[in-house]
Amino acid sequence: MSFSSTAGYLARRAAQKERVRILYRRALKDTLNWAVHRHLFYKDASDLRERFEANRHVENLDTIDKLIENGEASYDKWRHPDPYIVPWAPGGSKFTRNPIPPAGIEIIYDYGREDH
Repeated sequence: MSFSSTAGYLARRAAQKERVRILYRRALKDTLNWAVHRHLFYKDASDLRERFEANRHVENLDTIDKLIENGEASYDKWRHPDPYIVPWAPGGSKFTRNPIPPAGIEIIYDYGREDH
């Protein structure tokens, strides 16, 4: 193997490892959307890890690419339709709860020290 082919091989493997890592994290976080209780989540997370570990020792680059594509397609198919969003994040239940008042509204911050 020449240096350029070795560098290409290593670059492709690094890209594949990154795609697998991202897919696993996204799937694991999405598992929390489906499992209401932690004891259910732990079982689902363990099953997910087993699915990834089953293909850990595959060496053929084309086979790995196909497995990643199948995994991403499966993730897109089974993704939760209404994922949990933390309240203060965009789309969360508290995001912009107190929006900026429209122009023309004056806010007085004297908190009870008004002149009578």
